[in-house]
Amino acid sequence: MTAPTDSGPGAEAFDGKAFVASLSNAPGVYRMLAADGAVLYVGKAAALRKRVANYFSASPKPTRIMAMLAQVAAMEVTVTRTEVEALLLENQLIKSLKPRYNVMLRDDKSYPYVLLTREDWPRLGFHRGARGIPGRYFGPYPSASTVRETLNVMHKLFRLRSCEDSVFRNRSRPCLQYQIGRCSAPCVGLVSEEDYAASVHRVALFLDGRSDELTDELNTAMERASASLDFENAARLRDLVASIRGLQARQYVDGRVADLDVLACAMQGSSACVLLLAFRDGRNLGTRAFFPRTNGSEDPAEVLSAFVSQYYAEQPPPREIVLDRVIDDAELLQQAFSAAAGRRVQVRGSVRGERAGYVDLARRNAAAALASRLDSQSAQTARLEALRVLLGLGEPPQRIECFDISHTMGEATVASCVVFGAEGPVRSQYRRYNIAGVAPGDDYAAMHQALTRRFRRAVEQDGVLPDVLLIDGGAGQVAQARAVLGELGVGGLALVGVAKGEARRAGHEALLLPDGREIRPGPDSLGLQLVQQVRDEAHRFAITGHRGRRQKARAVSRLEDIVGIGPRRRASLLRHFGGLAGLKAAGAEQIAQVEGINSALAGRIYASLHGLDAQD
Repeated sequence: MTAPTDSGPGAEAFDGKAFVASLSNAPGVYRMLAADGAVLYVGKAAALRKRVANYFSASPKPTRIMAMLAQVAAMEVTVTRTEVEALLLENQLIKSLKPRYNVMLRDDKSYPYVLLTREDWPRLGFHRGARGIPGRYFGPYPSASTVRETLNVMHKLFRLRSCEDSVFRNRSRPCLQYQIGRCSAPCVGLVSEEDYAASVHRVALFLDGRSDELTDELNTAMERASASLDFENAARLRDLVASIRGLQARQYVDGRVADLDVLACAMQGSSACVLLLAFRDGRNLGTRAFFPRTNGSEDPAEVLSAFVSQYYAEQPPPREIVLDRVIDDAELLQQAFSAAAGRRVQVRGSVRGERAGYVDLARRNAAAALASRLDSQSAQTARLEALRVLLGLGEPPQRIECFDISHTMGEATVASCVVFGAEGPVRSQYRRYNIAGVAPGDDYAAMHQALTRRFRRAVEQDGVLPDVLLIDGGAGQVAQARAVLGELGVGGLALVGVAKGEARRAGHEALLLPDGREIRPGPDSLGLQLVQQVRDEAHRFAITGHRGRRQKARAVSRLEDIVGIGPRRRASLLRHFGGLAGLKAAGAEQIAQVEGINSALAGRIYASLHGLDAQD
């Protein structure tokens, strides 16, 4: 199905017209390559020859396209059977290759879902990340707050458990959730399997948007209970129906229950915001703002088209997608989404009536979100410029790294490294270093080890270096950093120590430079405010890592110190209780039920984990 054509990276000049002559008019995907083989752009075409020929014609083109064509050294194409296949392949390649000139959806977080687990007593809870837990996933939702609001309602109405399995398996009496009417306490047998399964079924109906079917079922059950003189149960079902109908104050659009997404794109220059307003089963799930990387594009229709294509390649589409403008690929996207969903999906760019009102609402929210983001970026730019002046740099720093050390009297020492870029924190590049082989409490040696590990890898792998390296500490810590950089031959960065001010007051920190100078900018300095933000984030990240390592080390060491607990029994205990937290929550009688653990050993385990004197 694929037929790549490569003109060979590294050619001095790329003859586009000659390349076009070799192409067919079949649908497919084309890739433009730079001289070093980097992918500049990935595009799809209904007819490859016709589409690619447009790039090398004499017609005027946007500056961004001209800049891209000037770098093209080769092209590759992949022929597909249909245009829909070309669309799907284009999305896959954009996601994996991250071309320099494509508009790309970027999102720091995975989308939130409601998870209903598949087990004997299913759990209903919040989920974000890979869908590796067996069960049903409802969503995605526009925001985490929407998921939590939905869960709050579901637990009040249907009283499914929300606790983790390790807690659920080791309860001996109902928890607070039962006391406040948000759980039916299946952990201690206060609800039958049949009744709990019925609640699970009803939750699934509600979250599937089949609330009419749900209320019909409840009405039938209510009548059946009333006929059998079970008036208490009938009254409970009546109240449940009333609550559901109250929630179903549905939003209708043109007389139909809304099941649609409304998207609008706002742009200022090459900065873009796509605002998503979502309705499911008549419920307004709220809005979510996305800020795609435009890579120089200033065309809102191009940005919106790329967003829709990439977003719904990952997420199930609703029955209707309403856009604030007409896009070229609407018909193709509609075909692709309908085929993937197994039902008709409409993509519309021109609407009237109530839909037009929602489009206007999405437009105004998109413009407001973009303005807020640009204001935030403007403030960040001002602080970077102030830091440039403060440190005497030639240009504002584009990458700032800060190191901090955290421990408790030398125990479980952890070093943190946080990274800030031009737009703020870059959390995907944060790193922690577990420090080993140094004397307890020797912060200098710990800093030396962490910096050596960080910059040795950068030197060996030709990695990225910061423009500014902040060290949380005084002259001694700065000396350690200077020594590491000297040993590894790393230069070209600004090294700054951040020492606490008088009485540890914020805003009165001293900035220590390698040449011995000390700067005290004062609390009104924008540059110092940025340094404080980065330093505080490094401190928080280090403390979080240290606490986790300390807790794990203490719990594991307690198990290892118990006579009669070897690697096999330790693994068996942790597996049975789902980890240390579950084991610690268990009583001695429950621990004794684990294979290979007798009553005496269970007592010693319990006593050790709870700091008690063992009773043999």
